[in-house]
Amino acid sequence: MENNPENRQPPASPSLGETFFYWLKLGFISFGGPAGQIAMMHQELVEKRRWISEQRFLHALNYCMLLPGPEATQLAVYLNWLLHGVVGGVIAGVLFFLPAFLLLSLLAGVYLAWGDVPLVQGMFYGIKPAVVAIVLFAAWKIGSRALQNSVLWGMAALAFVAIFVFDVGFPWIVLTAALLGAIGGKLMPDKFRNGGGHGASGKAYGPAVIDDDTPTPAHARFSLRKLLLTLMVFVLIWLAAIFAISGEQTLEHMGEFFTKAAFLTIGGAYAVLPYVYQGGVEHYAWLTGPQMMDGLALGETTPGPLIMVVTWVGYLGGVSKEVAANPIMAGFMGAGVATFFTFLPSFLFVLAGGPLVEATRNELRFTAPLTGITAAVVGVVLNLAAFFAWHTFWPHGSAAAPFAGGFEWFPLIVAVGAFVALWKYKADIMHVISMCAALGLIYTML
Repeated sequence: MENNPENRQPPASPSLGETFFYWLKLGFISFGGPAGQIAMMHQELVEKRRWISEQRFLHALNYCMLLPGPEATQLAVYLNWLLHGVVGGVIAGVLFFLPAFLLLSLLAGVYLAWGDVPLVQGMFYGIKPAVVAIVLFAAWKIGSRALQNSVLWGMAALAFVAIFVFDVGFPWIVLTAALLGAIGGKLMPDKFRNGGGHGASGKAYGPAVIDDDTPTPAHARFSLRKLLLTLMVFVLIWLAAIFAISGEQTLEHMGEFFTKAAFLTIGGAYAVLPYVYQGGVEHYAWLTGPQMMDGLALGETTPGPLIMVVTWVGYLGGVSKEVAANPIMAGFMGAGVATFFTFLPSFLFVLAGGPLVEATRNELRFTAPLTGITAAVVGVVLNLAAFFAWHTFWPHGSAAAPFAGGFEWFPLIVAVGAFVALWKYKADIMHVISMCAALGLIYTML
């Protein structure tokens, strides 16, 4: 891949059908939370297929990190929007979470009918340490490429300490990193240009379909008229959806509640889970506390963004409040409403804001804050790896007693093996997950 890339030609521009099947595949294998999902996209789209250069990829990622909502989903929308316009963006976004929606709805139905799924639990026991390895590998990979000087390494370390030691909220870390990036862009511009010395992706992977110097496609250029039209279309879609469920009070409450949740998810799913718990369990009583925790465990170990736990909440809420006579229909109605209203704003943020982001791509005063955010995100992803590791190796631990219940050696062995496979042997992430799931199933059966 890295031999004489200057002699290589950009690959052929992918057709809409080709991108359709890629995003469908990714929807089924996107384990590992946002860090793992972003790592998968980088490996496939930047390194292997070369549909987009690393600099353009990171510019899009930085913007998505600023937005409320699931950043990996929004990155998928952004990348395919660059390639194929609004239709491409919608296809990528829907396919990114559709498999998770169907799988979580199915598991919710099984959960309510039988209450226990030993086969699935056994596979999850092996998948959880694989998730630890994937997230840790993502932190190493993003950090090794994006942190090209001591200033950015220092910002990453400060972000890790802030969230790990002092429990500072992710939105505050993002805002602080953006502010430091803006100041750094003025005082030491060389440290914050192109990711702090990073961005010559062509030297590593060869020219891309959308390369560093590729002009912005016509459909991605900014205009005030296009912005106002996009906003109007999304408002009409939201109003039409609310009108469609206006006869059922529970579904109305879900539509309004998950719309609010979508605008509060700055910092990813973990930032909004307390809000979803408070509303779904305590205020509306759509499900119980233990049911919510079971849904979170499934959300962590199924493909798709972790915020897909809203599908679980909606399904159980639809059944418990009997929004339809048939329990399966009631569950799917609740799951559909919860998922639709959670993800609709994500499409708005990208399709409305993307052209403005593209217009500012080469201006340091706009890109330096985003470079600062990238550095901070490395520290936050490392914290996420530590969080997953704690819950995997000490599954009975709590905030009050973090190491209660004893250490489990089997997940540690699986996690180390998975990391070595990813790092040293460049193993395919899906193969690693499948092998770990099989090991977990065999271990629990024995």
